[in-house]
Amino acid sequence: MRAALRRAVLLAGAVAFLALGYAGYKALGQALGDPWKNWPLISGWLPATDDLIMPPLSAMVTTLFDPVQRGSDESLAMVVLRSAGFTLREATAGFVAGIVVGLAMAVVLLRSRLLERSLVPYIIASQTVPLVAIAPIVVIWGRGNLAWLPWTWQDWMSVAVIATYLTFFPVVVNGLRGLQSPEPAAVELMASYASSWGQVLRRLRLPAALPYLFPALRIAATASVVGAIVGEISAGVRGGLGRLILDFAGRYTTGPERLYVAVVGAALLGLVAVGAVTLLERAVVGRWAREVEE
Repeated sequence: MRAALRRAVLLAGAVAFLALGYAGYKALGQALGDPWKNWPLISGWLPATDDLIMPPLSAMVTTLFDPVQRGSDESLAMVVLRSAGFTLREATAGFVAGIVVGLAMAVVLLRSRLLERSLVPYIIASQTVPLVAIAPIVVIWGRGNLAWLPWTWQDWMSVAVIATYLTFFPVVVNGLRGLQSPEPAAVELMASYASSWGQVLRRLRLPAALPYLFPALRIAATASVVGAIVGEISAGVRGGLGRLILDFAGRYTTGPERLYVAVVGAALLGLVAVGAVTLLERAVVGRWAREVEE
């Protein structure tokens, strides 16, 4: 409880610091004028501020409770929450699929040094392909080529595939490193007990890989959210935060605070994803530690 309280206080302090920094920069930029013209050392690269560029924090808070459009009873906060839930579904599906694909690839590469040397450079190079290029391709391909499935393929599933594309990379790289981390003496000891390759993997290599996997899973969690949002924007999939951000960006001049709220909602969704992975880490590592003690 003491550690949880300390983390809560630190989080509240960080949020307050960011809010004060935002408000202070906005006030200073408005006071100095166009753009910092009386400051020759920084003039030209620190922009001036106004309510359009940086809407007041009070406007962001009050707009949360305003109707998202005329004649609607749904507030902006409810729209952002609903959109975040839609994006979270895509990100979760991509995250789980990325873990499965990444761990499977790590095990295959562990099994074959030749495959490791052949495929790892291509796995690394795959992350250089921009999402905005492949997202429309994945969505269009999913619409026209997966009719044979026993279920109807929907656009959000294609966005989950895009999230998987970003998620699997840290899992396969860190997973492979973790699986290779046990000392040769420990592997030889397991072999002396006539343990099969699968038993060595399950009882030695996977537990040894946990300290490598969970940092990768935290990165993958945020990557899955980013992949889902970028996929929604690039492919034009409605219902999630990506499309909401795109809509608010198109009407920025009439309500800049709405775009800021949507972006903050996306950031909070990433924090939720990382927090879920942290809780999973505590549960898994704690259980494994108890089994070792027993």
